[in-house]
Amino acid sequence: MSVLLVADHDLGQLSPATARIVHAAAQLGPIDLLVIGENGDKIAEQAAKLAGVHKVLLAQELSFTDSDLALLETLAQRYQYVIQSAGSVGRDRIPALAARLDLMPVTDVIEILGPNRFVRPIYAGNALQTITDPQAKHILTIRASAFPAAKSDNTAPIETLGDTTASVARLIATHRTEGDTPDLATAQIVVGGGIALGSAENFQLVEKLAKKLGAAIGATRAAVDAGYAPNDWQVGQTGKIIAPDLYIAIGISGALQHLAGIQGAKRIVAINNDPEAPLVKLADAALIGDLFEIVPQLIDELDKAGVSR
Repeated sequence: MSVLLVADHDLGQLSPATARIVHAAAQLGPIDLLVIGENGDKIAEQAAKLAGVHKVLLAQELSFTDSDLALLETLAQRYQYVIQSAGSVGRDRIPALAARLDLMPVTDVIEILGPNRFVRPIYAGNALQTITDPQAKHILTIRASAFPAAKSDNTAPIETLGDTTASVARLIATHRTEGDTPDLATAQIVVGGGIALGSAENFQLVEKLAKKLGAAIGATRAAVDAGYAPNDWQVGQTGKIIAPDLYIAIGISGALQHLAGIQGAKRIVAINNDPEAPLVKLADAALIGDLFEIVPQLIDELDKAGVSR
C-alpha cells in the first residue's frame, strides 16, 4: 500500500500539522510527501526529516488550485491513498480532487482502524461515525489535532518533479494577519475569548494572558463576527479544531458550534459569571465572577510566580 500526502506549509516553513498527519498516515504504508509551491527547497528539507516519509516530491512551479489539481490527478494513479490535513487548504483541495477522480472522499478522520476503516465526527462532534470505504483508492483528509507529531529523525530523499502544468492564475496580493503566537491547531495551551469581552480593546486581556503563558489565541465565532479578533483565531465547527493540553475559556458560554471545536482539549478552565453556562458545566475547573477582575488578578499572580514565556 502506498500513500501520497500533500504537505501544508506557509512562509517557507513546513506546518506543524504536517508532522501529525505523517504520524497518522504512516499506519497505512510508505509515505511520499508532496510539497507544492514556489521556493520549496527549504520546506522539502524539513519534510525529509519526518519519520515515516519514504520520499519527498517537490513541485516547484505550482502555487494555484488549477495546476495543483492537474498534478495530483496524475500522481494519484500511482497511489492507493491521497491525503491532506483537514485544514482550510485540504478542505478545498481534496474534495475537488475526489470529484475529478470520481471517488468519494472520507473527510476529517480522527482515527484509523484499518486499511479502509476510519472514524470521523458527525453531528457537530456529538457522535462518531465508523466508515468502511470499499473503494480501491482512498481520498482522505485527516484532523491534525487528533494525532501526535512524527519525530524528526529521518533523511528521506528529495525528488524534484518536472513538466508540471502551468497555472492560468496569477497572484495579485496577499493579505495576512501577522503574529508571533503558536499555531492554533497544534498548540499545547490555548486561551480563548468570547463575545462577553465587549470590544476589541478588552480582547487584549486574552492576548496578554496568552502571551504570558506562551499560548495560542482563540475566539468564538461571535467574537470574530463582532470584530474583536481576526478570522484565523476562530475556534469551532466553522473555525479551527483544537486539542490542547489546556484550554482557558474567557467569557465563553459554550455554544454547540464552539464546543465541537474543543472536544479534544485535555483540560478546560472556564472563566465566566454564569455558573449555569454549558462550558462551565463541561470544564474541569471554573472561576465564577467578573472576567475583568479575574483575568488581571490571574496575570498578576503569574507575574509574582515568575511565569513568563
